[in-house]
Amino acid sequence: MFKKEISPGSKSKVKSSSQRGIRTQIVATYPLLAPHIDEIIPKKEQPDRVTLYLLGSTPLFYQHMTDALLPHLRLVHRFPFAFPSIRIDRGAIRFVLSGATLMAPGLTSAGGRLPSGNAKEEGAYGTSAPDDEEESDDSESDSDDEEEEEEWYGGRELEKGEPVVICAEGKREACAVGILSMGTKETKEKGKGPVVEEGHYLGDGLWRLILD
Repeated sequence: MFKKEISPGSKSKVKSSSQRGIRTQIVATYPLLAPHIDEIIPKKEQPDRVTLYLLGSTPLFYQHMTDALLPHLRLVHRFPFAFPSIRIDRGAIRFVLSGATLMAPGLTSAGGRLPSGNAKEEGAYGTSAPDDEEESDDSESDSDDEEEEEEWYGGRELEKGEPVVICAEGKREACAVGILSMGTKETKEKGKGPVVEEGHYLGDGLWRLILD
């Protein structure tokens, strides 16, 4: 199943009750390992678990331990407007695609985008801002403005712990998915610090995984 190397993701400990269940299942399935189970999974050590959900050979979602279900980027690319999204500036792209922590300056700069903070706003992520249609009649002669049309990245502020899709300035498709380690309101207020520390990104092991 895993024909290519998988990059390690975030790590957390399995609950003791889950660990006991895993040990029991291993011994039941492979009884000859019973004398060695303490060596394989010591009682004081706890393994990680990542679950990948597929439809046939098509990846849909993945889940680390009991964390939130996160969409695989191939699903995000099929339905790009369906997921809460933020946008990084051009300078942050190479860092995100190398697996580095996403820092606040890449989102609060001129090229970054965060939710407006108006929870009543509705729209499709990455498309024209809700008010753009009304303003377009007054600026028909400003052809240059069309190239700089404001893109909408949500009204409601996103909270710490929520899943988020990371888009990139000047790119059509999202480049990463992760969980916010800092809410978007706090990100705008502080302007510094880690925002998404671990995630799935274009070119990582999960993206390259062959499932046929």
